Amino acid sequence: MRLTCTVNGKVHCAEDVWEGESLLYVLRERFGLYGSKNACEQGECGSCTVLIDGDPVCACLMAAGQAEGLDITTVEGIADDGGLAAVQEALTESGGVQCGFCTPGIVVAAHELLSRNPTPSRLDIREALAGNLCRCTGYEQIIDAVELAAGRRGGFDALPVSRGRIGDSPVRPDAAPKVAGGYEYASDLCEPDMLWGATLRSPHPHARIVALDVDAARALPGVHAVLTAADVPGLNRHGIERPDQPVLAEDIVRCEGEPVAIVAATHPEIARRALEAIRVEYEVLAPLVDSWVAAFDAAAPRIHPEGNIVRHIPVRRGDMAAARAASDVVVAGEYEVGMQDQAFLGPEAGLARPLSGGGVELRVASQWIHLDRMQIARALDLPMEQVRVELSGIGGAFGGREDLTVHVHACMLALRTGRPVKMMYNREESFHGHVHRHPVRMRYEHGASRDGVLQYVEATIVFDGGPYASCSPEVIFNAAVYGAGPYVTRATHNECLAVFTNNPICGAMRGFGAVQVAVAYEAQMDKLAKALGMHPIEFRQKNALSQGDAMPTTGQRVEAPAPVAEMLALVRDLPLPPSLDGDQRNMPGGLASTSRGEGVRRGIGYAIGFKNVAFGEGADDHSTAGLRLERLDGRPVATVGTAAAEVGQGILTILGQIVREELGDIEVRFEKSDTSLGDPGATSASRQTYMSGGAVKMACERIRRCLLQRAADRLESDGSDLVFDRGRITSTTTDLPMTELLDTPIAETARHHHRPTEPLNPDNGQGAVTLQFAFCAHRAVVDVDTDLGIIKVVALDAVQDVGRAINPTTVKGQIQGGALQGMGLAVMEELLVHEGKLKNPSFTDYLIPTIVDAPSMQVRIIEHPDQDAPYGVRGVGEPPTISSVAAVVAAVRDATGLELARVPVRADDIVFAGGVGSPTEGMAAEAQAVG
Repeated sequence: MRLTCTVNGKVHCAEDVWEGESLLYVLRERFGLYGSKNACEQGECGSCTVLIDGDPVCACLMAAGQAEGLDITTVEGIADDGGLAAVQEALTESGGVQCGFCTPGIVVAAHELLSRNPTPSRLDIREALAGNLCRCTGYEQIIDAVELAAGRRGGFDALPVSRGRIGDSPVRPDAAPKVAGGYEYASDLCEPDMLWGATLRSPHPHARIVALDVDAARALPGVHAVLTAADVPGLNRHGIERPDQPVLAEDIVRCEGEPVAIVAATHPEIARRALEAIRVEYEVLAPLVDSWVAAFDAAAPRIHPEGNIVRHIPVRRGDMAAARAASDVVVAGEYEVGMQDQAFLGPEAGLARPLSGGGVELRVASQWIHLDRMQIARALDLPMEQVRVELSGIGGAFGGREDLTVHVHACMLALRTGRPVKMMYNREESFHGHVHRHPVRMRYEHGASRDGVLQYVEATIVFDGGPYASCSPEVIFNAAVYGAGPYVTRATHNECLAVFTNNPICGAMRGFGAVQVAVAYEAQMDKLAKALGMHPIEFRQKNALSQGDAMPTTGQRVEAPAPVAEMLALVRDLPLPPSLDGDQRNMPGGLASTSRGEGVRRGIGYAIGFKNVAFGEGADDHSTAGLRLERLDGRPVATVGTAAAEVGQGILTILGQIVREELGDIEVRFEKSDTSLGDPGATSASRQTYMSGGAVKMACERIRRCLLQRAADRLESDGSDLVFDRGRITSTTTDLPMTELLDTPIAETARHHHRPTEPLNPDNGQGAVTLQFAFCAHRAVVDVDTDLGIIKVVALDAVQDVGRAINPTTVKGQIQGGALQGMGLAVMEELLVHEGKLKNPSFTDYLIPTIVDAPSMQVRIIEHPDQDAPYGVRGVGEPPTISSVAAVVAAVRDATGLELARVPVRADDIVFAGGVGSPTEGMAAEAQAVG
């Protein structure tokens, strides 16, 4: 089929268009317009929004043939002067761009809104962008940007770009290409003569492979390779903590979606047909799906010969008998947290290319390309120097890109065919292809004396890791360390286990084990407060951890500030939202609700969470970065060499600010991030600002010393009176710009290690195992329609100690985005698993918060520097996810009077609970004041 249409004012033609190709595929793969993103292929996310004859349309839902003769505008055509349109410029300035994968669709939708409504209200903006998902920002800064753009319609002078030092909020260096559609993500990669790779996956959670026949697939025209486990050149295993997961299944599949075979073909449709032609005979086996059985039933079937326990950590601290004897009030509860998905919008993708000499190059979205290279080389049986991994644009991560996905498969196909091979998952495959947040079952008991002093905690905590280890050993470590919350206790006795099952594989996700336990311990704090007749804030403050205290679990002394009580007071004192105004759009359920507020109750909930920063438990955690300072066109230019993954959190912006803080207001550039650069460690555990920031700071300090030495040599002095001051070398008699000292470049590479931590004692869970603690407190305000079970989160306000706010706009965006992910887990997000099978692997059925769902979010940033950290910084991105979940659920409990021991809270948990109770005593007055 031949297709002719007008795109961005120019006539485009495509020959031999396949019948099943979408307009999105044609725009991207035939016209080379990759600004429109492929995130769901179901019209649910809005990332592919284009204008057709002026109206917004999801390009993934339109067949290519339907576009014949139409006038189409993509994000590349929004600005007609080669610059940026008002909404694009505003997004760069407001912080409304993080990973940026959703941004092109938002730009198009917002531009269309402003063309018909030049002065929209915030509610108008929410309604216009309701079909555009964003997983990073929390939406508030996007709404701010559209408001800003509305004030500039009809032309404006662009604001000058502030390069920015520490404490400023300069525009991200990647913001402009992201808003214009020119930023290249892994799914946008292409090369001439490229093949498309695809993966055949098991439909069963547990089965034996009896027969595997690929002959029919290999015989299909256009198919260039079909590979199975027998074709893996090296170790047919990969894994972050343990190499236990097959690259391709051998004789047993242990979860639904496990890769069985891979193909390479000339077109994605041919690759799909090749997968259908592969014949696999399975002997279906009974799956082990109950994590409690896996943990405690010795007769349970074994997922692996060594058993079903990934890791068991007993935590024993204090005199439990004495603590029990001192407890006048005892509360207990059983809690459950469902499986959450990272739901990053950018699908798993990569492009592998064979190199001369038998090596391979892979461009891929990842959180740690150096660890990827090690695992790829091991599976391919290649020396490390023959594997090059380059970081491509990343459309969000949140832990889900720590494990391998397309990596080895694409490389195997490229080496077998001798041609570049691109692999890209669709959304359903993405749900099957990456790890998720662990579902958890927990039993907690707390005791307190009648004066409100917390005496003990005893808990049993079981994390379901699925059939392979992934990050489970470290996730359960975090659950053990943070399982008692930021509260002083006299005694702790916790059993913490991660187990193998035949459920989907679980691993790293934002909050990394601390999220789930916070749901339980914060519910327990509210129960104790109620039993003692205390306000939840008062009870928490009375028992709050502070600097100099011992951790209630590991016994580690808290060396840095721990402003738990202060944060709780601050979050309580933030202004409350107004009462319901009668506008149906502001009711739970909005315009779609069948009620008019008759059964709506307001509730308020509080929670505080905390987590580690960087790797602990005795790990030699470090980051390496390079810096080159040179004179270009008569001015100093610094080039940073870092392989730290920019997943949307803004690490490149931060590193640029550090360079300008240390060396003056100069231009900062960045080398291409690949494995030829030093190992930065993972972009995880909120560690990159601390670790890679520390490495860049060290490199800057070395360059300053070199500049001072060059100045001393030129002046023929010992240099003792010379001072480096914002790019100049000065003394009482000298004022020398550093540019004059750059006849030859200065290059330095630095490796930053944090202070040592200790291994965890395996017998009692004790030890100084953590580098740093980061804290966030939340107050949630909800309206609950108790007749229909519909929950509207009205406000989700936060106070967070960040140590030092390197970039306040970025910090605010990270807190809001993290909080919204927590809210999603609290009231809507869950991967439903039945007998080991995913029931909702799509954005149609797996719901994440939209801009309409997003509450108002006040953020109060406080700064208590950590004396051991570069500039005093603390990690930012994870603590808000921890505290927000528990705060929202507490607010729903407050509104309904129900126990609500399972997260996420579902409508039937409220409607069929046997009658809604009274709002929680102590907070009813606060709720009454606002609703």
